[in-house]
Amino acid sequence: MFSKSGKDIATPRICDVVWHDGEFIKWTDARVHVMSHVLHYGSSVFEGIRCYATKKGPAIFRLREHMQRFLNSAKIYRMDHDWKIDDFVEASIELVRRSGLDQCYIRPILFRSLDEEQPAFGVNPFPNPLACYIGAWDWGKYLGDEAIEKGVDVGVSSWNRLTPNSMPAMAKSGANYMNSQLIKMEALLNGYSEGIALDDRGYVSEGSGENIFIVSNGVVNTPPLSSSILPGITRDSVIQICGELGITIKERTIQRAALYVADELFFSGTAAEITPIRSVDKIAIGNGQRGEITAKIQKVFFEITSGERQPPGPWLTYVNDRKAVANRSATGASPNGRGAESKQSETSATPVEPELVARSRAIGAD
Repeated sequence: MFSKSGKDIATPRICDVVWHDGEFIKWTDARVHVMSHVLHYGSSVFEGIRCYATKKGPAIFRLREHMQRFLNSAKIYRMDHDWKIDDFVEASIELVRRSGLDQCYIRPILFRSLDEEQPAFGVNPFPNPLACYIGAWDWGKYLGDEAIEKGVDVGVSSWNRLTPNSMPAMAKSGANYMNSQLIKMEALLNGYSEGIALDDRGYVSEGSGENIFIVSNGVVNTPPLSSSILPGITRDSVIQICGELGITIKERTIQRAALYVADELFFSGTAAEITPIRSVDKIAIGNGQRGEITAKIQKVFFEITSGERQPPGPWLTYVNDRKAVANRSATGASPNGRGAESKQSETSATPVEPELVARSRAIGAD
């Protein structure tokens, strides 16, 4: 397989079972009707979660935080269901156990399907049943194996991020990623690994699938939620790691020009992890390679995800430490994707993005 950049795309190892509405089914049986609402109107929310190989076996990174964001995304899009956070957590753990993979990428997705006996074809999503799946596969470095050390070349996209009151950037929805695809395709066709999108005001937002950090004079800065960014779990991890390292971290609006004169830049994300940016629009960032502060944050992040360093919180869920979950259908599970309530449910929405105390004016702003 080949991408538009001409680079080989390796076929990943895939878990041969998928969790679907409370039970495990074969990968080959996970099918969707072509008239499903999601295919025509993009009505889905999803998550991306990494499971890392450690000496204690597979460990899922910040599983509960990801699943809480999954529930939050569904709530924003009025996708009412009876699943609880513990249902998704336990299903993910059991899926990894069954996969036999030491490391993998976990993909939960909830979408509006089709009631074949009483089909509905309009934009109105409410008549359509919900379906929920969780799959897993082995996925390497998203931006390439060399990117973690050498960094990537990126360009500022001609496509802006969505305005907050047109499409909610706080929700990780499939529809939002049409915008991401435009950013990504443009970047690849222009010879870049990734693109950086600006928000509707012209301030820096994020990459097509990553948050962004800018380092200037020893201070790490990142755009706020108001810049139409996804509240990234890895972004939050970087913020906490900076706190542990004594590095000043600020959430602030960032002008485009500030990218070019930054000392260091890097992306963060589940897929991208911590990836340095070595140039923007063919302008070298710093000395054109991974910076010192980026390297420090990277080192701590990978020490945590490998289980070699104690994280600031309960960030790793060790699969082998959990009792096996029986293969059963959840009580009341149906094509509507409505499962039984977990005995240990979490009904309150817990924020995944802490408010930063340190706030200041925009970099380069008047």
